[in-house]
Amino acid sequence: MASETTEKIVEAYVRYVKGWATIPNIKCEGQYEIDLLAIDPVNGNRYHIESGVSISGGFSNLTGDDFSLDMLRQRTKQASQRRTVGYFRDRKFTSPGVLAKLAEYGFTGGNYERVIVSWGWTDVAKKQADEAGIKLWDFRHIMLEIAKSAAGRTYFTDDTLRTLQLLVKSMEEKDA
Repeated sequence: MASETTEKIVEAYVRYVKGWATIPNIKCEGQYEIDLLAIDPVNGNRYHIESGVSISGGFSNLTGDDFSLDMLRQRTKQASQRRTVGYFRDRKFTSPGVLAKLAEYGFTGGNYERVIVSWGWTDVAKKQADEAGIKLWDFRHIMLEIAKSAAGRTYFTDDTLRTLQLLVKSMEEKDA
């Protein structure tokens, strides 16, 4: 299955900017999927990273709204439910199929960090994430770090980063 563009960007960032080893799009029992596992080879730190990036006006920020499985099943409520910390905490990080697959890769107990990548978040969402031991990464900052990294390199072989590098270069030349 092809991953979303934002997931590919996050993987490219983790792999080429941070220098971590990655495994994307891991299928789990129960129709779940892990977006990205990453390991920092320098210190051995492990990361389970889930992307929830939306630039749609009403659904851009991660929220601290209540998560409900019943509302997730309602087509008209799905988008807002997928933008809650509870959705990630209860479905993406702790579903039995996800935990079993994580264990197969040696991600057990407290030996890894859980990360949500989002287009910003509310204060309530940040508080909930902190309480659940989940780190939040802002997709906009990831894009800026990629842009800075692209400016100092002559060529990326990764298609995603190469596209972003060309965008940055064209913007720089347009402004020159």
